Amino acid sequence: MKKILILCTGNSCRSQMTHGFLENILNNFMVYSAGTKPEPVNKYAVKVMSEIGIDISNNSSNHIDEYLEHNIDLVVTVCDNAKQICPVFPKKTKFIHHSFNDPASAKGKDEEVLKIYRKVRDQLEHYIKRDLLKLLC
Repeated sequence: MKKILILCTGNSCRSQMTHGFLENILNNFMVYSAGTKPEPVNKYAVKVMSEIGIDISNNSSNHIDEYLEHNIDLVVTVCDNAKQICPVFPKKTKFIHHSFNDPASAKGKDEEVLKIYRKVRDQLEHYIKRDLLKLLC
């Protein structure tokens, strides 16, 4: 079974949402996510994913070092910082990068913040369905 690692800085929002989408869509891949500086899974990311029927509430935020020996087939970076400091994987590992705005920097009342998370969630879904799945199939 092929292994995909979604990498971001905090592994709290963008990578967790991408992880949720891919785990929900792909049956023949093991999907993992990690961060270069992991933080707890963001409550707003959990909420906006639950709105579309994807539960990431039990996901954990992991450090990239946990996956260096996992024979990862594909690393997908979803932020520029993670791409720049991504550790070295074996030559067989492929890399794909697409940067998304960090919703964790959103300020305001809950509904204003949720609006930003929904926008990033929808951008991630569009990217996955339009581009990423074509590369995997």
